[in-house]
Amino acid sequence: MAGPVRHQGVPDGEAAAEGGPQPDKAHGKAKPRARARLRDKKQRPALSVRLNDRERAIIQKGADTSGMSMAGFLAHSALAAARDQSRTAAAIADQRDVLTELFTARRQLGYAGNNLNQVAKILNSGGEPLHLNEAITDIRRAARTAQTAAERVIRLTEGEAA
Repeated sequence: MAGPVRHQGVPDGEAAAEGGPQPDKAHGKAKPRARARLRDKKQRPALSVRLNDRERAIIQKGADTSGMSMAGFLAHSALAAARDQSRTAAAIADQRDVLTELFTARRQLGYAGNNLNQVAKILNSGGEPLHLNEAITDIRRAARTAQTAAERVIRLTEGEAA
């Protein structure tokens, strides 16, 4: 009698019992682990960090993206920042100033774009726009602000002080 050998109704090559060993599957396969950071083998003192929900979400996203645990990501990031002595408080403050300038430019461009849309609507309906010169002035001011901020970003990335 040729054919598959059956043991209690289960063909060879299939699991004999629920939860039992599975043939054709490598034993000991674990899900991929997060990338571990290099560290000393001895016990280290624990530190505590307090975060609000927004900060925690940002850090968790960074940890997930890098494939690290949240604690490992915090430790890695803190050590990288501590080792980078070229980033002084003045450089960090300068970056904040640039960001503030960029957000100001974005807000100005939004206002100017709104004004320009109103001017276009009036022109398309055959009217005379009353605030055309003001809209053009707003656009030029926003463009100058954006240009200045972009130049500062370039200088910062090249390592120059603004």
